[in-house]
Amino acid sequence: MKNLIIPPKGLPDNNDKKYLRKMTGEIVNGSSAVTFENLPAGRYAVNILHDENKDGRINRGLLMPKEGIGFSNFQSVGFSNRPSFLKASFDLLSDKHVMAKIIYM
Repeated sequence: MKNLIIPPKGLPDNNDKKYLRKMTGEIVNGSSAVTFENLPAGRYAVNILHDENKDGRINRGLLMPKEGIGFSNFQSVGFSNRPSFLKASFDLLSDKHVMAKIIYM
């Protein structure tokens, strides 16, 4: 599941209230790709959830996600490196390829 988010909505939650667009892609040979089409120029961020149990939620254990998560501009996530829209966002002026690593905790 990949999500495209824009301000002032911030990073997403389990209620899907902060997503501009939400897409689902299949993992093949360890990677997945989706295309968000017809986006106007602006500032965006990408959030990824490897929804292993396919329940559509970010499952947590002891405050940390039990499933893989990822954000644009992040190679690792932790208590001292928490994602925010400011850190995860990028400017989109024309077609752009954005990679995000899925992190398992």
